[in-house]
Amino acid sequence: MTMLKPCFKWLNKRRIISSSFLVLAVGVALLLNPPPNAAADSAPDWLRATVHEKLPAYADDPIAVVLFDEFQVTVQDNHEIEVRHRVAYKLLRPEARYKYGYAAVNFDNETKLSSLKAWTIRPDGQEFAVSGKDALETALSGDEFFSDDRAKVLKFPEANAGCIVGFEYIQKQRPFVLEDDWLFQRRIPVKRARFVLQLPPSWEFSVSWFNYPEQKPETLGPNQRAWELTDLPAVEEEPDMPPQGTIAGHLGVKYFPSGGSQDGRITASWKNLGLWYYGLTQTSLTSSPQIKQKVAALTAGIPDPVGKIRALTEYMQRQIRYVAIEIGIGGFQPHSAADVFNNQYGDCKDKATLLSVMLHEIGIDAYYVIVDTDRGVVRPDFPSMHFNHVILAIRLPDNLTAPNLYATVNDTKLGKVLLFDPTNPYVPLGYLPPYLQDSYGLLVRPAGGDLFLMPLLPSSSNRLLRTATFTLNPAGDLTGDVQERTWGAPAEQDREMFLNAQPAKRAELVESFLSGFLNNFTLTAASLGNLEKYDETFGLNYKFVSTGYASSAGDMLFVRPRVLGDKYTSLLELFAEKKPRKYPIEFEEATRQDDVFDISLPAGYAVDGLPKPMQADCDYATYSSETKVSDGVLHYRRTFEIRNVMVPTEKLPAIRDFLQQIAADQQSAAVLRRVTP
Repeated sequence: MTMLKPCFKWLNKRRIISSSFLVLAVGVALLLNPPPNAAADSAPDWLRATVHEKLPAYADDPIAVVLFDEFQVTVQDNHEIEVRHRVAYKLLRPEARYKYGYAAVNFDNETKLSSLKAWTIRPDGQEFAVSGKDALETALSGDEFFSDDRAKVLKFPEANAGCIVGFEYIQKQRPFVLEDDWLFQRRIPVKRARFVLQLPPSWEFSVSWFNYPEQKPETLGPNQRAWELTDLPAVEEEPDMPPQGTIAGHLGVKYFPSGGSQDGRITASWKNLGLWYYGLTQTSLTSSPQIKQKVAALTAGIPDPVGKIRALTEYMQRQIRYVAIEIGIGGFQPHSAADVFNNQYGDCKDKATLLSVMLHEIGIDAYYVIVDTDRGVVRPDFPSMHFNHVILAIRLPDNLTAPNLYATVNDTKLGKVLLFDPTNPYVPLGYLPPYLQDSYGLLVRPAGGDLFLMPLLPSSSNRLLRTATFTLNPAGDLTGDVQERTWGAPAEQDREMFLNAQPAKRAELVESFLSGFLNNFTLTAASLGNLEKYDETFGLNYKFVSTGYASSAGDMLFVRPRVLGDKYTSLLELFAEKKPRKYPIEFEEATRQDDVFDISLPAGYAVDGLPKPMQADCDYATYSSETKVSDGVLHYRRTFEIRNVMVPTEKLPAIRDFLQQIAADQQSAAVLRRVTP
């Protein structure tokens, strides 16, 4: 599934210390090239103190443990902020060096890095030190992303199992919005975590706890508070789990001058946040003669409003390349529509801006919606700049009736608005990418922002219909002619897969799919339909021969009516391990999938037994199958439907039982008996 690059900066970049793939790649490179000039006997007292930490016996055998993780945040009256971050790890296994053998710190023109040091303490007590001058500095830009984001990466000397490694940096910041997010739980256990906040006299603060019980702060001095936590369990990675931000414990912190300064109160409410972003974007929403001319050309001869809207949205998705240029406030503020049009490129907020201006030329209003591509990380009770993407809400005419515009919502002030993502090239008008569904977005208007829940599109909008005719011969060989039709999210996934493959390699994708269900087969034909007609149903047709598909025993043949397709039974692997699963299961989207198979039976054979009809239900999905026979043809039909995408932990036993029933049904066989020689 397409996951978009972030094109809307989240403010607390110091929390994203090693999440970038580029930073990780540089870190691995540093592991292969030891830093020079490691000094001895120079570890600070705070790191030496961790040597005596007694660790419990961890059941999950982690590769490393965070012994100490402290943020000291000092805020000045002029809104400048100094952050001192100290971290200490104990490396428990040799492979820990690949994830925790280096320190990586992100920075940009607004977040100056004034100091970076790192140390290692070996089990025999010998100490080594390196400093910022030994670090490798790299840009975090790529082929489609240009920004002032950079990183310094520093390898710990002697980063071997049994060693304690640590680093400390000091960073000067002047953020656009005064808020913090202290993520104190990690993928490995944390022995001690600490957050210290020093505010100027008369400043105020507020905190919100997420996925962790509220803790009261300790007062260290005048307007200085500290929160300290110990023995935090690891957030273990599990397949199909929700985003880490919805699972891991973290603390949201806001601080602001007393007296209601607007600069310090941007995130006091969703309305305020919307007002701030509305003011930031208005100078970009200006048309040009070239834009007007292009709109006229694209919509000429199209009589209906939806047709005109579709012409503009297709142009935005297909012709305006994704290129992000984010310097300073450019991480939040879009470039002007005229510049985006002239350059024929832009990031998500740029594409949304140009499309909004083009829609205005045909009398259609559109509004920014700022969102996050991780479902559930935006909390209604905590106004925050935790967003990484921008889409549009297109206001529809009141008298418009268009049944296939599934992403339409009713706004109390604007009436019907259609949500549309100009950046995702595979999701056509009327649909919403699955990763944005059932999640919150901030609708930006002149009067401020309104947070709303984006819809979970119905299962009927995300369909797979697989029909097939098969012929079975007396030797048990099966020939098949299969037609798959998809729309909605399944079509998006299929198009992305085939368009990203070289034409000569596309048959291999079909063969890879077939190999999951057939032991011996030959693909004899394959073709695609409507591959680049994104508003049309996607088609995949293929033929194959499978030798020995039906197993034999004497004069009996055993044939599985469910020839192809699996309905999520692979998720049973999530329950196969000895330890119980900790976190919910998150499906990508609501969907309905149907298989309709006809199997012509070999001459001289009669049906001796059929699988029983199957009906299974749970709170999140339904499944049914039925096998019949008439006139020498086995008719198999089944329907699988997901209605809700989030399965909470307490409901995991129910989903396991449901999937086990499906797995048993998928393996059931019809029995054929030879009645004539």
